[in-house]
Amino acid sequence: MRAAVLTEFGAPLEIRDVDISDPGPGEVRVRIAASGICGSDLKAVDGASPVVSGLPVVCGHESSGTVEAVGAGVTAYAPGDPVLIALGRSCGRCRRCGRGEGHLCTDAARTRAIMGLMPDGSTRLRLDGTAMRPYLGIGGFAEYTVVHERQLMPLPRGVDLAAMSLLSCAVVTGVGAVVNTARVEAGATVLVAGCGGVGLNVVQAAVLAGASRVIASDIAATKLTAAELFGATDVLPSDPGGANAADLATRVRELEPDGVDYAFDVTGVPSVLAAAFEATRPGGTTVMVGSPPAGTNISVPAGALFGSRRLMGCQGGDGSAASDLPRLVDLCLAERLDPGGLISERVGLDAINDAIGHVRAGEVVRAVVVF
Repeated sequence: MRAAVLTEFGAPLEIRDVDISDPGPGEVRVRIAASGICGSDLKAVDGASPVVSGLPVVCGHESSGTVEAVGAGVTAYAPGDPVLIALGRSCGRCRRCGRGEGHLCTDAARTRAIMGLMPDGSTRLRLDGTAMRPYLGIGGFAEYTVVHERQLMPLPRGVDLAAMSLLSCAVVTGVGAVVNTARVEAGATVLVAGCGGVGLNVVQAAVLAGASRVIASDIAATKLTAAELFGATDVLPSDPGGANAADLATRVRELEPDGVDYAFDVTGVPSVLAAAFEATRPGGTTVMVGSPPAGTNISVPAGALFGSRRLMGCQGGDGSAASDLPRLVDLCLAERLDPGGLISERVGLDAINDAIGHVRAGEVVRAVVVF
C-alpha cells in the first residue's frame, strides 16, 4: 500500500510502498477514506511528539474508512462497514474506565496502542522488510491500517466520511472540553483562544450548550470569520506569537467587565493560557485544551487563583470514545454539529506536504487527505 512516511524529523513526508499484514485475532483492517491533518501530526513531523519513539513512522490519526478484512473472533464488523477510528483504545475493565474515564485507562494495551503497537507489542507494518510503527496506533496517512476492534465505531452508510473523520480528534476534543471538562451551562459567557479545528469545536459546543456570549480570539482573520459562522458573538484578533497575550485579558474585560465564566486555551502557548486565566471572573474556570511543549511551566498569579478560579487540564475531550462518539454522530445527523464546515481543503496523498504547509501557515482550518 502507499503511505506518507516520516523518515527524518523536520523533513517532508515520503510517499512510500509499505507492507501491511492481515489482521490478527480481534483486529480489523480498514481501508482509509480520509484523514485530517492535526497539530499533533505536525508535532510528530517536528520531532516534538512524546509518542514517537523512533523512525520511520506512518503519520496520521484522525481517520475514517471502511472495513476491508476482519481477524478471528471479530463479529461486530464485516467487510464494507463504514467506521470511525477512535483515538486510542480503552479496556473497559479498569477502575478509570468504570468511572467513564476511558481517556485515562490504565491498561497496558492502551499504552502500547498510543506508542504504535498492537496489544502483543508487535506491529502490522513493514518498510523494506523492517518493522515500523503507525502514529498513535493508527497511521492514517496510508491506504490501509490494522487496528484492534475496540478502536472502531460504526458509522451510518452514506455519510461523508471525510467530515466524519474529524470526529475522532478535533470534534471529540473540542466538544468534550466544553461538555465533559468544563460542563458549560446555559447562559454562561465563554472565551475561546485559538480557533483552529479543535477551537472551532469549542465554539460550536459552547453555542450548543446555550452560552449567552462566545468570544473567539485567533491570529488568523480567516479563522475568526469561521468562528463567527460557527456562532461566536465577538471576535478578538491577536498578535502572532502571543507577544502581547496579556492584552487579551484586558480586551475581554472590555466586553465582560467581571470576566468570563469559562475560558478555553486551544493554542498550547503558555502566555495565552495565562491571559485566558486572567480573563475569567472570580469562581470562573479555565481549561487548557492545547498541548504546550514538553517541559513547559505555567505561571498564574496566586491572588487570582485564590479568587476561587479553577485551572484545569483536558485530554482528548475527557471522555470515553465508546459513549462520546455515538452522541457526536447523532448530533451531526441532526445537523446540530457541522464537522464538514471545518474542512478548508481536501487533497490526495501526493499533495500532503503542500497541505501540511498550508496548516503551518494558518491558511486553513482543517485540511483532509482523502483516498
